[in-house]
Amino acid sequence: MDSVTQFTLGAAVGAAMLGPRIGMRKAALVGGLMGTVPDLDTFLPSPDPVTSFTSHRGFSHSLIVQALVTPLFAEPLVRVFRDLKDGRVLTYLAVYLIFATHALIDGMTVYGTRLFWPIYEHPVGVGSIFIIDPLYTIPLLFVTLWALFFNPASVRFKGWLKGALLVSTLYMAGTAVLQQWAGKQAQAWLDAQGIDAERTLSIPTPFNVLYWRTIVMDGPRYLNLYHPLIGENVTAYAHPRHPELEGCLANTGAFRELASFTKGFYSMEETDRKIVFSDLRMGLTPNYVFRFKLGEMKEGLPRAVNPPTREPTVRGTNGDLDWLLAGIIGDQTVRPAEADAYQPETGFKLAADAALPPPCS
Repeated sequence: MDSVTQFTLGAAVGAAMLGPRIGMRKAALVGGLMGTVPDLDTFLPSPDPVTSFTSHRGFSHSLIVQALVTPLFAEPLVRVFRDLKDGRVLTYLAVYLIFATHALIDGMTVYGTRLFWPIYEHPVGVGSIFIIDPLYTIPLLFVTLWALFFNPASVRFKGWLKGALLVSTLYMAGTAVLQQWAGKQAQAWLDAQGIDAERTLSIPTPFNVLYWRTIVMDGPRYLNLYHPLIGENVTAYAHPRHPELEGCLANTGAFRELASFTKGFYSMEETDRKIVFSDLRMGLTPNYVFRFKLGEMKEGLPRAVNPPTREPTVRGTNGDLDWLLAGIIGDQTVRPAEADAYQPETGFKLAADAALPPPCS
């Protein structure tokens, strides 16, 4: 999740466990800084943008590795803070929990986290919470600021601290329940339309868990279904996936790595002779966050480029805020950015069937 959330979660855990010994301000500051340590892997060099994208949240987010490196971070605290000298086990446990909670909440996002590397190398990504969710962060931010600015030692603060950790934890667990409910709603709608999808994924729209998007992979197209938790209003949009653009790119390491990482939720497009791979899970059509140029069209055939490059991300689309707010309260509105793909009737069909990938040469 975002850096503010990771800092405040680490600060809250640190204050709860170490605050009674070294003071809430020091414990919150130590915990907040420790809570950002796993994300330092973003500064590690990568051979190309694709590897940089797929390797984030790797070994530094592994619960196994975090257990092994905990002494390297906890022992200096024991030596620096005199009040921790007789609390070595407590300090080690606190540091590990700060690291582990960072990894676990990252694992609740759709990006995924390699929680069990190197035993299990694939990322675990539940996808039940958006990378920035104010309702999760605000309670933690409140107690963190309280601790940092006032260094409280009252029973009242300790109660608020425990409450913030409990509420945020229950909220996070609740998002997984809501995701299952949203998935069932989407599946019921697909069944009613007679659509037998290859795979589906229900994820929250930005900054909330009240309005959901279900990505439906269906042959040469994908559908975006937008639906609130309450009510039966569903707006559907059909977009081409352009599998014909894969061609020989499907044999490249970059394509295979991206296809595996996205769990098959991707599309291809040709723009200005560039062949671009988009991760459909992060962002909203057409402004996906992670887009990579994997090839170029030459003599009518897709040719791989080496190294692949990341395409610029365009954030935000006119009308999205009004559309999102309307969706949260249950109003069925057409998203302006996808209006051309809106499907008001049943029996979704693209204008033409996608062609087969051209042969390799």
